Amino acid sequence: MAHVRDIMQKNVITIEHDKTVHDAAVILKEKEISFLVIMSKGKPVGVVSERDIVQKVAVEDAKASSVQLEDVMSKKFRWVSPDTPIEEAVQKMLNNNIRRLIILDNDENLAGVITQTNLAEFLRSKLLINGMLDNIDSEKA
Repeated sequence: MAHVRDIMQKNVITIEHDKTVHDAAVILKEKEISFLVIMSKGKPVGVVSERDIVQKVAVEDAKASSVQLEDVMSKKFRWVSPDTPIEEAVQKMLNNNIRRLIILDNDENLAGVITQTNLAEFLRSKLLINGMLDNIDSEKA
């Protein structure tokens, strides 16, 4: 059985909690990513996505450089451990209607992240392998 540790991204882009939305937007653009993990004292305290910025800053016509990340970040983020079976992580994402899960180790330190893209790539490779095995079995018969 595959676990989250097998597919998680370990190099997660983060930002400190005392930065502005503008700081976050610059990183999102430069790194071509859609979300950041917000850190305080070395621990994850929230997440912010492009969607959060649009809904909480752009729609309100606020100036991004004057809005603190703490005011727009999602403080209640979902997480799992690296040892969580992938099927359980998928179910958690579906149940909570989320696109990504934060991965925390036993000390609640940031270990990684998994996204819908990671899961799709995993399932695609699993389907390809199963298809090849089926072809081999049918050739033997």
